[in-house]
Amino acid sequence: MPTPEQDPRWMDLAVAEGKKGKCSPNPRVGAVVVQNDEVVGVGYHERAGEAHAEVVALRAAGEAARGATLYCTLEPCNHYGRTPPCTDAILAAGIRRVVIGARDPNPHIPGKGMERLRHEGVQVTLLHEHRGSVELLAPWAKFITTGLPYVSLKLALSLDGRIATRTGASRWVTGEEARIKVHELRAERDAVAIGINTAIADDPRLTVRYVPGSNPIRVVLDTQLRLPPSSKLVTTAREVPTLVITALDASSEAEEILRRRGVEVIRVPRSSEGRVDMRAALQALAEQNIVSLLVEGGAELAGSLLALRAVDDLHAFMAPLLLGPRGRPGAVDWAGPDTPTNAPRILRPRWELCGDDAYVRGPLEYPSR
Repeated sequence: MPTPEQDPRWMDLAVAEGKKGKCSPNPRVGAVVVQNDEVVGVGYHERAGEAHAEVVALRAAGEAARGATLYCTLEPCNHYGRTPPCTDAILAAGIRRVVIGARDPNPHIPGKGMERLRHEGVQVTLLHEHRGSVELLAPWAKFITTGLPYVSLKLALSLDGRIATRTGASRWVTGEEARIKVHELRAERDAVAIGINTAIADDPRLTVRYVPGSNPIRVVLDTQLRLPPSSKLVTTAREVPTLVITALDASSEAEEILRRRGVEVIRVPRSSEGRVDMRAALQALAEQNIVSLLVEGGAELAGSLLALRAVDDLHAFMAPLLLGPRGRPGAVDWAGPDTPTNAPRILRPRWELCGDDAYVRGPLEYPSR
């Protein structure tokens, strides 16, 4: 049986399995079965309605699961949903010990998977704050406890904080390696969002092309329904799901044109500034079972989300070039903090190079109000 000192290593392997799933609105979960310091079964929750990670791993292990240790990134479920309780499968397989990366945060369903297993004589260990498990669970934990999607904000800027030249040219501030990384971010998330100004200026496709993976749902925040019917987003809307979030009083005629081309239009109230109310927009996306959202621009949209404290993690790409004082200003348009002490900052930032560009990422921490 693995020792407690070995538990983090095996749990890291379970996290790697869990990252393979794209199962919204369910949580991403991975599991590993270890017998005599040997992996005998692995599994992940591939999509909603299919077998959970624990069951997949136990099936792969077969008889080798008896007396083994099961590592799972999330507390096993102990209720009937679209699938039977995972605790039943664990007990039937004869697992001796279960190591859990994170407890189930779902306030709507009684969990108590740990209690059930312990009551039946299974040894249960909780790895408190196992970082990989917590990060894997974070999008769903926010979704299930707040009714809002987990928001990742992507920024691309020059060393002097500009996003375009004085003429407005922005392709490409960062290099190809950074663009590949952005496509990886898209493939990992349920939806990708931009503001209407970015949609008009760049006419993007917002698809996954440079790496393997499925396309996210595409979202445009468009208060007045200005998205051109000839744009790439609209002309490909029947191929890739595309949502436009607009104001309650936006043009019905413009909505009908978009709907006829396959775009889904969602109406929400305006904010006090006259734009789409961002909290209402995020709630509407959560109602579409969007758990994780990547925001790629523009500056007003990023600023609105930061002002709301709705950005959960930040991905910033900085190119080693200078665009000068007349270049387009920063990637975020908001009032900002009074002092550096009051600024949101990346917690435990992770730095790496993407070609010639610096890439920093991590969860965003906000100061106390």
